[in-house]
Amino acid sequence: MHKMHIVISTIVFSFLMASAASAQNQMTFFVTSVGSGNGGNLGGLAGADKQCQTLAAAAGAGNRTWRAYLSTQGPGAVSARDRIGKGPWVNVKGVQIAANVAELHGAKNNLTAETALTEKGGAPSRHDMLTGSQMDGAAFTDTMDHTCNNWTSSTTGSASLGHHDRRGLADTEQARSWNSSHPSKGCSPDALRGTGGDGLFYCFAQ
Repeated sequence: MHKMHIVISTIVFSFLMASAASAQNQMTFFVTSVGSGNGGNLGGLAGADKQCQTLAAAAGAGNRTWRAYLSTQGPGAVSARDRIGKGPWVNVKGVQIAANVAELHGAKNNLTAETALTEKGGAPSRHDMLTGSQMDGAAFTDTMDHTCNNWTSSTTGSASLGHHDRRGLADTEQARSWNSSHPSKGCSPDALRGTGGDGLFYCFAQ
């Protein structure tokens, strides 16, 4: 009888683990649970993408190609909206964030404080997210630095930030924007924390 209980317990445990892995494997969107440790210096887009891929793999969703939602500037500028695939995107709990790129950047997306979770299923403690992007997901075209020197600097420049919780100091669409609310005070870890963030960013599976 004792052996039977052990077998049944083992089967139940395996089923629960498989169910948990399955829930995580369907994830196609998350907020990074940690930053680079070097402020806005993410090692460029390649470094940021690698961090997305590494965190996703640790959460059981490394079988997809992950991209950081970040834009760059200058010659060969890249827009964040063009590097994340077509959707749909769901968080670690299987809740859909948006069906496609147009919905993601429209008024009816489902990216909120309750749904913008990390790959571990937690909520970021600070709401600023690095994006370097305009509200439509496009790269900036002016001469100001919105990307911490294309995500290679922790000493100079600034970064465009979004609010994952859709809350701002003013009741305006931009103040509450998930991807383009305001600039950071700088690119160092202290400057990002002083603005309201930890150097976190969004990751999407293509």
